[in-house]
Amino acid sequence: MPLAITLFRLFLVIPTLFALEEEKRLLASFLVLLAGVSDWLDGDMARKRGKVSHVGALLDPLVDKVFVLSLLSFFLHRQEVGLVVFLLLLFRELSVSFLRSLAVEKGYVMAASYIGKAKAFFEFLALFALTLKLGVAGIFLWISVFLAYVSMYDYMMSYLRHQTNKL
Repeated sequence: MPLAITLFRLFLVIPTLFALEEEKRLLASFLVLLAGVSDWLDGDMARKRGKVSHVGALLDPLVDKVFVLSLLSFFLHRQEVGLVVFLLLLFRELSVSFLRSLAVEKGYVMAASYIGKAKAFFEFLALFALTLKLGVAGIFLWISVFLAYVSMYDYMMSYLRHQTNKL
């Protein structure tokens, strides 16, 4: 069930982008809210039911990246998000994905940290605010950028500790 919820969030990308393109901002904000709740729900459900899996640990952050970066791309195209914020988040996401790939290759699955979860929360909050054209969206985005780089540092240190402990 948790994997189904994660995949549901992936499939929300297209209708959310379509709603934004059609200027149905209220519908888009509802879909973003639904995606954010599903992000919390899949992980919570997996932990409570003891169904945490390597596939889920890898798929969940990938789906989050696809959802968030797809919507941010839309807002960048519409000039509702600045290029610097977009590039900073894109670089972080690609870097952490690369790091996770290295970790998996070494037999180490890096679960989401609390800082990473906070970053995801603020990203969804920013997307929600952007869909409704709320002025606080920029603040939420910059908080996301800050948390993104703090969590990236945390993931790098976790990976290096794991590598050091293997020696």
